[in-house]
Amino acid sequence: MKKSRGRTGRKRRRKHLQSPVDGVNCSHKLEYIKLKKWLKDRGFEDSSLRPAEFRETGRGLMATKALQVRDLIISLPEKCLLTTSTVLSSCLGGYIMKWRPPVSPLMALCTFLMAEKHAGEKSPWKPYLDVLPQTYTCPVCLEQDVVTLLPEPLREKAQEQRMMIHELYMSSKAFFSSLQPLFAENTGTIFTYSALEWAWCTINTRTIYMKHPQRECFSLEPDVYALAPYLDLLNHSPNVQVKAAFNEQTRSYEIWTNSPCKKYGEVFICYGPHDNQRLLLEYGFVAMDNPHSSVYVSSDTLLKYFPPLDKQRKAKLSILKDHDFLENLTFGWDGPSWRLLTALKLLSLGADEFACWRRTLLGEVISASNEEHTWNVTTKICQFLTEETQHARLQISQLKRSKENLKNHLALVEMLHLEDLKILQKSAEILCNLNMAT
Repeated sequence: MKKSRGRTGRKRRRKHLQSPVDGVNCSHKLEYIKLKKWLKDRGFEDSSLRPAEFRETGRGLMATKALQVRDLIISLPEKCLLTTSTVLSSCLGGYIMKWRPPVSPLMALCTFLMAEKHAGEKSPWKPYLDVLPQTYTCPVCLEQDVVTLLPEPLREKAQEQRMMIHELYMSSKAFFSSLQPLFAENTGTIFTYSALEWAWCTINTRTIYMKHPQRECFSLEPDVYALAPYLDLLNHSPNVQVKAAFNEQTRSYEIWTNSPCKKYGEVFICYGPHDNQRLLLEYGFVAMDNPHSSVYVSSDTLLKYFPPLDKQRKAKLSILKDHDFLENLTFGWDGPSWRLLTALKLLSLGADEFACWRRTLLGEVISASNEEHTWNVTTKICQFLTEETQHARLQISQLKRSKENLKNHLALVEMLHLEDLKILQKSAEILCNLNMAT
């Protein structure tokens, strides 16, 4: 009897593992066993979640029972959270308190992560550090060959982010040197640029928002970070809703779901209504069929289709800049955004219509010719961006063949362009239908 139950159990399990939507349970792996024991010692009660490997999203958390709306997904005690309080109560605390000008809360957390990673077996945070990614796929970690293939607005933001980490590193060198009494090795070999990049990406991609009181030993930047072991295995979906906050009564960080989840399904949370460029920049991934996704139109692209000899061109640009109409101009799943159309309508105003520019910003129709010109230019921009996206995809496929080591990073950028292409094709369809209707 026992045997036969074991056999059917095995069969059923095998069938479950082959299901395309379910994940493969990973809770038997040593690093997760150690992490769960470490969390239990800090007061974490085992929840209805298990670490698992999913085909679409990679590592995540699986529900061991069906979850209903308003169910508590996870409750992580304060003792399990890594915050600036953790840093100040460590051997780094005294050095941070004495250092002038004061370091930022973010820098304090980065320094702690680098020091604990260096400590290896001696670190009390080792079970958590062992399950953190060793490398990240945020644009700051990508090779220049790959960054060049990103859409223009994202490419600029990636360069800005890289500069910011570089400045953070250069400005913190003296502070790192002040920590020398804590280490047998030279601090220059511990607090390296690549170590800081890893620590910064760990915090940027994984922290939960948790407001802490302002402390004099830190700079005035907001202290709103908390690393949450185990909880940070939850992946993002733009289609779920959750309620997440620190509960002052239970002294735990809690997440409640507003979206049901079936047994053995992946449990998701939502990081916010972010488009794919933001998701890639901040978290290092792309969500397919993301309802919040957009394709951005740069001001350079915008001006390609307007005569440079237009006498009012300078004034039009000045108006758009003053009213913040040169940023966040997009195509979405529902076609060109209202902001993009408004900017194009203003740029399309004839010399005799220019006096009506205020009405344009309010969304009023100025003339049939202005409307027609706007739709024509919008269609041309949509075509231009489609060709640009297709060209980028061609470059990616060529690079994939010659640079085997960049395959994973290139696949990520390719996903981003594929999503952009779908949006532009949908927008072209909408524009075509509108042109026919008018």
